This record gives sequence, structure tokens and C-alpha cells, in this order.
Amino acid sequence: MVVSPESALKKPDFYQSKKILMTSPILHIGSSVSRLNPFEYVQTDRKVYFPNQEALAKGLLVAQGGRFFNDYIQAIEERQDITGLLKQAFGSEWWKAKDTQGCPIFPKEAISRKLTSERITDLRPMIRNGMGQLFIPGSSIKGAIRTAIAYYLLKHADRFQVHSSKRVSEIEKKLKEKLVKINQHKQKFDDKLFMCSFFSEFHLTYQERNFPGKGPNTDFFRAIKITDSAPLLESTIKTKKGQEIPVNIPVVAEVVVSSRFPDYLAKYKASIYAEMVRNVQTEFTITLDTEMLSWFTHKEEMKLPFNNLDELLQICQEFTQEQWDYEHDYWQEIKNNPQASGKNLDFNYIREFYEPEKCPYSLRLGWGSGMNGTTIGLCLDDELRKDIRDTCGLKAPGFEAPKSRRTVMNTKGEIRFVPGWVKFKNLQD
Repeated sequence: MVVSPESALKKPDFYQSKKILMTSPILHIGSSVSRLNPFEYVQTDRKVYFPNQEALAKGLLVAQGGRFFNDYIQAIEERQDITGLLKQAFGSEWWKAKDTQGCPIFPKEAISRKLTSERITDLRPMIRNGMGQLFIPGSSIKGAIRTAIAYYLLKHADRFQVHSSKRVSEIEKKLKEKLVKINQHKQKFDDKLFMCSFFSEFHLTYQERNFPGKGPNTDFFRAIKITDSAPLLESTIKTKKGQEIPVNIPVVAEVVVSSRFPDYLAKYKASIYAEMVRNVQTEFTITLDTEMLSWFTHKEEMKLPFNNLDELLQICQEFTQEQWDYEHDYWQEIKNNPQASGKNLDFNYIREFYEPEKCPYSLRLGWGSGMNGTTIGLCLDDELRKDIRDTCGLKAPGFEAPKSRRTVMNTKGEIRFVPGWVKFKNLQD
């Protein structure tokens, strides 16, 4: 048998990889700093600026002999707005100021459009990479996929030989017992039951050696790698008709937190101001090590729910469709409330958003995904979800679980967007 040089050099096909285009109407992934104080950002009528704090301090040290630096320190200590101080130190176009080394005090990547006319108080920033650019961590995508897999295994327990101890009925029983103990003994809730050891109770067989155990070493999700997304840089793209559309637009928006009364009348709870990205368009890569996946054998003989990336993404689609159907019904039933604590809770645009019967998205990510998007909650009965919420979160007797929803206002004060829905497209098709 003659082996061609090309065949000899070809590596074993152990990996499946897909380059994915991710799009979303609006998205927020939180950072390690949950809220910014007023001196950590500067707002005008139209924009919000996030200064490079080191560059700002250096600039103030030399601006007009440094006479404003002590005022800046005092403003920080008293948590005051520094807009007036910036005008005095750097002039009317203070947002163009640089420090002594020519470093912009307000980097281009740290300027967001302001979608609200309200005065922002507490602001929730979005995550940035080491270069100060907005992005979507691969860990966020992987976590959402992990939840989709757990939900899928529970829903199709018979198909994958899921042991009876991990069926929905048994999990509900264990959860109810645990909630009683929490109430009686003030114990801390352990959310590991939500994953039911689906991922870590595996024997690992490698090079004819067996490695039994629990934990990350025997977690079959080790076979999946997901990169961080490309930076969300503001730009424009051309449609097939030649139109230019802006993408990756950083905005600071008013997010309305609302719920509904038992008679389905909308109820206003609060407003939150968050840095978000509109018209998201970015790329990431997902890779499956099929050889590594073959090393794992569940100790109770549960079958793995996927063997390739196409099956994995289809599982995500099914979970997303379940969420979509639930949200569609929620918004169809809620009644607008034009006089809810000074807010016009008109959700007609949201009802239109959920009008398609088939979900046009592939997953739900980040802040705003809610209890149903981040847990297996949709597998559990309504009363148990309420008990979990009331025991482990904020009590809301008489309200369904999840109680609240987050929607986003546009510049006209209309409730227009729902955060977190993302669409995947395989760029290699």
C-alpha cells in the first residue's frame, strides 16, 4: 500500500470546530464591578463617558498647575459628579483631553450613547477585556449551553437512560426536602441539585487507565472549548441591498423591571441603568474534542446527549424554544398599565417581538435571562419554583416565579427591547 505524503501528514480528525457569527438586538454581560459610583463615569445629555482613572489623575495633576487635583479627590470622597470640574480643568471639550503621555483620558471604546433623558444614579457596567473593549466571554456562552444540556437531559430522561434518582420527580422531592431544612435551620441553599451531577459523575478512561471520581477532572464538558468573542467594536456593515447598518453600538439605557398582579395588570418595580450593546455582531469559535468525549462513561450508564457540534447546537435551540414559548404566553397575558408609578407600562412592542411561533434565536445570554434562562426551572412545577424563589431569593408571596422581567426603553421612553436573545450562524456553511 502506497501512502501519499498528504495522507501521511494529515492529523487524526479528533476535533470538530465551528466559527460562529453571533448577533443580538441588545445584550448586557455584567463585569466584576456590579455598579459604578457617580465619580467613575461622566454623563451628559447624550453620552456617558468612562474615564481611564489613571490618565485622569495624571491629567489633573498638570492641568492649570494641578490646582484641581485636590478638588477631584474631594469629589471622589463625597461621591460627587465631576463634570463641572472637568470643564474647568480641560475646557469645554474635556472629553478630548489627554494625559502627559498623550493617553486619552476618555478612550473611544469607553464612550456610550445615552438612551435615556433621566439622570443616571447607579450604573451597571458591561464587561471589558484587557484592552478596555467590550466583549462576550466564552465562559458566559459555555454556562448557558451547560444549562441547556441539563434541561435537555431531564426532559428526555428515558432516551438517555437517566437514573431514577435524577428524574424530575425525584429532583423535585429532594428540592422540597432541602427547602424545609433551609427554613428550619437557616441553611444555605446549594444549587448543585440543579445540575444533578449530570456532568461530573463520570469515569474517565485514558490510555487504558481508569480514573474514577467526581469534580472538574471527570466533567465531560472539558471536551468543549469556547473562545471569547471578538471585541464588540462599533462599526457598520453592508446588507445585500447595499444599505449600511451600524453594529455593536455601546449604549446606556434605562431597563424597566416589572411584574404583574394576579389579575395580570402590569406592575412597575424599579428602573436600572445599564451599559449595553445594540445590534451585536461578533464571532467566536466552539471546538469539540470528540476523542476526549469518548473517554467519559457515566457511572450509572447515562448516555451522553450529543456526539457532535450540530447535535449540541440543536439542544440549545430546543431549550431556547421552550423559553420563547413561555415568554410569549407571559407577554400575551399581561395588561398594559399607563399609570404605574409614573411609568407608562405599554408592552405592545414586546408582544410583537414574541409574535413568531418559531423562536428566531439560538440561546439566551447574560443579564436579563432570568430564572428560566439560567436554571432548569421550566422543568419544575410552578409552586416549587415559587418556593425556591421565596426561600432562597427575595420573597414575593402571591406572585408567580419568576416574578419580574427586564425590558429596555428607547430614546422616546418606549419599552422596546428584550435583552439577552442571541442568534448563531455557522460561518463555515
